[in-house]
Amino acid sequence: MMRMSPSVQENGELIATCQPSPAVAQTRIRLLIVDDHPIVRFGLTALLGIQDDIEIIGTTEGGRKAMELLQKVPADIVLLDLRMPGFSGVQTLEKLRTVAPKARPIILSSFEYDEEIYAAVKAGAQGYLHKEAPAEEIVRAIRSVHAGHQAFPRRIAERLSNDRMTAGLSHREREVLELVAKGLTNKEVANTLQISQFTVRNHLNHITEKLEVSDRTEAIFIAIQTGIITV
Repeated sequence: MMRMSPSVQENGELIATCQPSPAVAQTRIRLLIVDDHPIVRFGLTALLGIQDDIEIIGTTEGGRKAMELLQKVPADIVLLDLRMPGFSGVQTLEKLRTVAPKARPIILSSFEYDEEIYAAVKAGAQGYLHKEAPAEEIVRAIRSVHAGHQAFPRRIAERLSNDRMTAGLSHREREVLELVAKGLTNKEVANTLQISQFTVRNHLNHITEKLEVSDRTEAIFIAIQTGIITV
């Protein structure tokens, strides 16, 4: 039997949602939608709210409000926009680890930039959905992640696999590191790649951060040992 009960929404008001009997409700997927675009929240709510096995516990426009809501209402899945003003998607993912460690996040985005997606996965994302993904793909991803799996489209999964092998270094960062490993100075690297010395220094800073080392010498050693670069 279906019954009406309240559900939390982003503005603090209650909305009536259709819920099944307690026995069936125990198996429903509790979902939180986090996106700074009202039309996206509205569309996802309309799409997912009619699924028998999904209960939308709320929608919110940003990461901070999401954290506040999750302290009051538990969620199984968090559908999270990757790019939001203020509290970014990656920052929200990092906070989720402590505020709601049992919640499994799926990132939403209109973009497919490798570094952003890799950063999100490193921060705990269990799936990726393009905002123009078909309805059935969105529903399938939510169910799959709730069941303990990851949900990345094949093209993303293949790139993530490659990223893991290269520690998330971009093609340009690997080029810079290979040249430095061959003994080139920053100026020589800049001339070879036709970029500025400032850009070379930035790449090297990013490389040491990603490899979690203190200097370029250690970065070169780790990169050669793990096969990230060949010299």
